[in-house]
Amino acid sequence: MITVESVDKHYEDFHALRGVDLEIASGSLTALLGPSGSGKSTLLRVIAGLEVPSSGRVILDGEDVTNLAPQQRGIGFVFQHYAAFEHMSVRDNVAFGLKIRRRPKAEVKEKVDELLRVVGLDGYQQRYPSQLSGGQRQRMALARALAIEPAVLLLDEPFGALDAKVRAELRTWLRRLHDEVHVTTVLVTHDQEEALDVADTIAVMDAGQIAQAGRPRDLYDAPASEFVMSFLGPVARLGGGLVRPHDLDLSLEHREGATEAQVQRVVHLGFEVRVELLPADAPAGAEPVVAQITRAEAETLELQAGDIVWVRAPLGQVPGVVAA
Repeated sequence: MITVESVDKHYEDFHALRGVDLEIASGSLTALLGPSGSGKSTLLRVIAGLEVPSSGRVILDGEDVTNLAPQQRGIGFVFQHYAAFEHMSVRDNVAFGLKIRRRPKAEVKEKVDELLRVVGLDGYQQRYPSQLSGGQRQRMALARALAIEPAVLLLDEPFGALDAKVRAELRTWLRRLHDEVHVTTVLVTHDQEEALDVADTIAVMDAGQIAQAGRPRDLYDAPASEFVMSFLGPVARLGGGLVRPHDLDLSLEHREGATEAQVQRVVHLGFEVRVELLPADAPAGAEPVVAQITRAEAETLELQAGDIVWVRAPLGQVPGVVAA
C-alpha cells in the first residue's frame, strides 16, 4: 500500500532522513519506533505530503504521490495535540470533512453516528470538546480522520500527552478499532510497549535510517543490533554483551559459563521478581545487572541482599551475539 524509496530529507545542514526504504502492507498497522530525533515524525510527514523529500519517492497504492498535496493523497492524520473546533459539537467536529465535501445530510448523519459508535462515543454527539476527557478527545480525532474514508491513517504519537493508564486503554482500543475498519495505519511512537502491543510490523529508526523492520516478535527475538535490542524491551549487560533480563539463569551453585555475582537487591513485582546483581569482575561504580525471575524461582532460591549467586545467559546463547 505504501512504498518509501530512497527518501532523504535535509533541513539545511541537518540530515533528518537518510536513504529510507520501507514497504507497508495494505490493511496493516505499522509502528515507526525510535528515540527523539530519529526521523520517525519526519518520515510520517513525508508520507502525508506535509514535507517534500529532498530526494526519493513515496508511492501510495501504486501511484507516485511524491509531489501531490496532502489533500490529494486520501490520508487521515491525527497529531498528539488534537486541534478540535471548540465551538462545534462532537457531531459537527466529526462531520467537518464530510460537510466540506458536500455529502448529503442524511449520509453525513448516518456516517457520523456509526463512527461515534465505533470509537465508543455514542451518546456524546451534542457535547463540546471541552466536556470530553483527553482520551475521549483523541477518540473524536480518530473518528474525524476516519470520516473521509482515508486509504491511509497516519497517527503521530496520538496518545503521548495522556497518562499511562489512559494510554494503555486507548492502545488496546486502537488495535480493536483497526481490526474492525482495516484501514492501512502508520503509528509514530517512542513507547516500545505501545509498538509491541498494537503493531503488525515495527520499523525501528535511528539517526534518520531504518535500523530494522519486521514483525514485533522477530525484532524482539532476533534484533539486528544492540540498538534495536535495547530499544525493544529491557536488557542486561553480561560478559560484554546484552541479554534479556528474563533469559538470565541464576543458581546457588557454580555452572559452566556462569559468572559469580553478589545480590544487591531483591524486588517483588507481583507475578515476577527483579534481582539486582553485581558481578565479581565488575569495575568500580558499575551499574548492577538486572535479572527477572518467577515467584517460584525466587521462593526456591530464597535470595537476599549480600548472597552470592552464579548467573549465566541461556545455554547455547552467547551474550553479545545477536541473530541476523
